Amino acid sequence: LTLAVVLPRRNLTYPWAWPRVGPAVSLAAAAVNSRRDLLPGFTVRWVFGDSEDRHGVCSDMAAPIVAVDLWLAHRPAAFLGPGCVYSAAPVARFTGHWQLPLVTAGAEAHGFDDKSEEFGLTTRAGPSHRKLGELGVQLHRRFNWTRRALIVYWDEPAGDRPYYFAAEGLYVQLPTLRNLTVMDAVFRDGGNFSFIIQEIKAKGR
Repeated sequence: LTLAVVLPRRNLTYPWAWPRVGPAVSLAAAAVNSRRDLLPGFTVRWVFGDSEDRHGVCSDMAAPIVAVDLWLAHRPAAFLGPGCVYSAAPVARFTGHWQLPLVTAGAEAHGFDDKSEEFGLTTRAGPSHRKLGELGVQLHRRFNWTRRALIVYWDEPAGDRPYYFAAEGLYVQLPTLRNLTVMDAVFRDGGNFSFIIQEIKAKGR
């Protein structure tokens, strides 16, 4: 029984990097294999594929290519990872097409909540930004913030855009509060912070 692992090989800035997760995968496989009553007639093994590009960051091109290679070569029963949003999305679409489960500690973006189609077999073991949005809704109810919400966040249209996807959870969930106006203001490195202050003044009241 083969488990395909698609994770960053070296970059320890990711909590799901292989040097962090690899020992747990090895221990889990050994523990399952030592219990013959768990999967009688099967031996669990894993194969690894690197989701990093040549710069050492999560890649939406490398991850699906590696996933297809692992599927063709090993016919795995399930996938572990990727964790990064832009890497996980295409791999999850492939695994859904192959009717294989994918388990990830990442993929926090709101879009992965849709289990009706492409992400129906994706299971997230970590936090999701939908839960952050639900927390925002509860805070607004608790403190009776009923008129408007302004989401201010940092974003660069490159990389895995963690703050963008975190803000998305709030942006999608807050409008479930009746008659609440939700706006956003984005800033970047070297940006005009006077403009942001004016945006907060104009939109946040």
